[in-house]
Amino acid sequence: MTRPAPPRPWKRAAAWLALLGPLFYLSYGLANWWAGTRAQVPSVVFEWERGMPFWAWTIFPYWSINAFYALSLFLGRTKHLVDRHAARLLTAQALAVTCFVLWPLAFSFGQPAVSGAPAFLFEALRGFDRPFNQAPSLHIALAVILWDWYRRLITARWARAVLHLWALAICGSVLTTWQHHFIDIPTGALLGLVCVWLWPLERRVALPRAWRLARDPQRWKLAAAYALGAVACLALGLYGGGAALWLGWPAASLMLVALNYAGFGARGFAMDARGRMHWSARWLFAPYRLGAAVNAWAWTRRLPPSAEVVPGVRLGRLPSRAEWEAAGRPRLLSLCAELQLPPVPHARCVPMLDLAMPSPAQLRRAVAVLEGQRRGGPVWVCCALGFSRSAATLVGWLRRHGTTADLAGAEAAVRQVRPQIVLRPAWRDMLGSAWTGKGPAS
Repeated sequence: MTRPAPPRPWKRAAAWLALLGPLFYLSYGLANWWAGTRAQVPSVVFEWERGMPFWAWTIFPYWSINAFYALSLFLGRTKHLVDRHAARLLTAQALAVTCFVLWPLAFSFGQPAVSGAPAFLFEALRGFDRPFNQAPSLHIALAVILWDWYRRLITARWARAVLHLWALAICGSVLTTWQHHFIDIPTGALLGLVCVWLWPLERRVALPRAWRLARDPQRWKLAAAYALGAVACLALGLYGGGAALWLGWPAASLMLVALNYAGFGARGFAMDARGRMHWSARWLFAPYRLGAAVNAWAWTRRLPPSAEVVPGVRLGRLPSRAEWEAAGRPRLLSLCAELQLPPVPHARCVPMLDLAMPSPAQLRRAVAVLEGQRRGGPVWVCCALGFSRSAATLVGWLRRHGTTADLAGAEAAVRQVRPQIVLRPAWRDMLGSAWTGKGPAS
């Protein structure tokens, strides 16, 4: 007998809407007022934008986001979903308004006269929205958040196609109604992605609640290096202007990587147990992931993809699908937090940060997962290069479940087939104590 579905949390949704609605108009209006008090508010506009057509009818999809916004809160089936969705909306609003206050921008040319049905909506818009509050576009950020929300609720293919097209119409309307300059769109999309990344709708710990300051000095060094890289990219983008402003994307990506090393840990890359990243993380970390993939290729291009350490257990780099098929379609175990596995069956991932020490519990879990994979058939253990994280896991497995209980002997067995492995003293210390409860703190 199936249990009846629990009632929707209508009251919770109404409470959130009662908070978010007035807070939006108050904070948005205050940011507009603040920009209006400035003697001069700059604009960031490309010359080609002056040729952008003005289509009055696109005010309808522009305004439709209000209905999607209000309705969305009442479609959540559980308190968890309603709370996470509301947290996304609230975070987008808070971060956008903060940017409007710290870096006010203005729309640089006025709208033409409008008549007919769209005129009423334009007049209503001008009643509270002055030509400020530009980058990042809160309209675009909310469109990204609402698109992710509604696509989970819609299963029919035709309805999903309509959703995608309408979301594109909402995003395009910020240009064709002459409400925003182009710079506001990618920055708004970036804000929306950050909110989706911070507050996953899946039942896992949200990143703001998962923050734990790293105690490993190596992680802080790496965090500082990535933060400096982010600052350098942003400085170059602002100095160069024009197309160089796209360097803001790698700047944001590197800064988020720095935050992962400083406190979010491997979970900041949003890698699931099958070795696949959440779609928001794939976009946010795309510049960094491209650099990591190129780095892995440069280090391993002259090496075989994997080597068999003991019968049925291979060690190597993260394989492509073709390499996986050539190896006989083994089960995969990835220790890589930043690069995805190919979408193949029986793949598992225990994500660990590159060049940093995991916790003893993470190492024990990786070894346990490897043993579980091994019982199902041949296994390919991998990370970005196949030099450190995966090698340490395989050494731990050989000590725990293999025929080599001695640490030096287990490492020698792995190094014999993969001489390039790199196990720092900290790895050896952890491998020697991970099952005694005396391993170093992460």
